[in-house]
Amino acid sequence: MPPETAYAVWRLRQAVFILEQACLYPDLDGRDTEAGTRHVVLTEDAPDADSQEVLGYLRVLDDGPEWRIGRVVLAPAARGRGLSDRLMEHALTLTAGRDVVLDAQTPLAGWYAKHGFVADGPEFLEDDIPHTPMRLRR
Repeated sequence: MPPETAYAVWRLRQAVFILEQACLYPDLDGRDTEAGTRHVVLTEDAPDADSQEVLGYLRVLDDGPEWRIGRVVLAPAARGRGLSDRLMEHALTLTAGRDVVLDAQTPLAGWYAKHGFVADGPEFLEDDIPHTPMRLRR
């Protein structure tokens, strides 16, 4: 990933997870640079047309017997356009052959269910936000 794109991704994750959702945790957790990690970045031409604007992002982690999807995020200006579906659909093309797990923010569990995920454990709180473990069986 080019450094400019990486910076834009980290800035977006910070803006949404740390500032908007007030989750004070180390977003840069060391997993972004693991050999098996895949980064799915959704961009479009920036207004100046000389660069790309990062609209959305998620990462796919290689957790051995299963894939783990996390850090699913859209820029506020990109929401409501169906772009999160494009992100997830692409991520699922990268995860063949193994189950896929994720911890959905509970209000979004229905959206993940549209992509085949089912609840896979009890709800829990993370940073005061209810989450539901979910699994897509392959």
